[in-house]
Amino acid sequence: MAQHFLLSAAARTLSLKAIYAGGEEKAYTTFRKLRWPNTDGEAVCPHCGGVDAYEITTRRRFKCAACGKQFSVTSGTILASRKMSFVDLLAALCIIANAAKGISALQLARDLDCQHKTAFVLAHKLREALASETNGASLTGEVEIDGAYFGGHIRPSNKAENRVDRRLAQHQTGKRRVVIALRQRKGRTLTSVVRHEAEGVEIAKRVVDRMAVMHADEASHWDALHAGWQVGRVNHSLAYSNGESCTNQAESFFSRLRRMVDGQHHAVSPQYLHQYAAHAAWLENNSRLDNGALTYSALGLALNHKVSRNWKGYWQRRI
Repeated sequence: MAQHFLLSAAARTLSLKAIYAGGEEKAYTTFRKLRWPNTDGEAVCPHCGGVDAYEITTRRRFKCAACGKQFSVTSGTILASRKMSFVDLLAALCIIANAAKGISALQLARDLDCQHKTAFVLAHKLREALASETNGASLTGEVEIDGAYFGGHIRPSNKAENRVDRRLAQHQTGKRRVVIALRQRKGRTLTSVVRHEAEGVEIAKRVVDRMAVMHADEASHWDALHAGWQVGRVNHSLAYSNGESCTNQAESFFSRLRRMVDGQHHAVSPQYLHQYAAHAAWLENNSRLDNGALTYSALGLALNHKVSRNWKGYWQRRI
């Protein structure tokens, strides 16, 4: 039997020991090279695009000779206004990359020895950056579509006479959501969070090429797919794969996401479920990369993502 990739030495190219042994200066150099790869780490002004800047070495900042504004390696990125050291930020990225089923903010806070608030916002900023990898992406070839429900669990009453029919709308919490997964075979996974699974048809119209072949289960709302694509269907009450069609790869993604939500986070707000889904999709899309490549890929996405309007000053707006 072939060895699983994650069990092989090829999957381990970066360790926390190596990150901390390299120290702050080496981590800072890594940030510079990934922020400005075209100039091999030489600063480029985020305000005017000028390449003539001198370094204020005592503060790890730069001053642009063209516009006179000061900036740092994280200015204008999702990591702007950071207070955490570069070596700790790089370690956080490595920890998140190493967690094949995600990691809770509480565990991340313990690993980094920081407040839970810091770890919570940092993790969500990184999830927002990871989601940007598939911005504008479209799916071709063979594409599987499926939906899975998350959240909105209603705990039954202790006594049987006080229990209600939890299937009825009047007893729902309003927090139940559907994650729609569109997965290209041997390609990417795109996710969306909606209230009803039938909304996945409109999502498919936006992101799936009309020459693609769609695969779906026998749910009646997927009948609308036949108007735009060649569609294969599988009846799960009879088989998970009928030899012609299956949605096994979409189900595989949901397996990872459920273990992330139930096993690591235990409860996820519907407001942020889309970010957890995007994180799981990023892990699925890059499952054959070693942890060093994953870490540097995540850092590159973070340094190329603009300041987050959702997470900058998150706790200050809510205190």
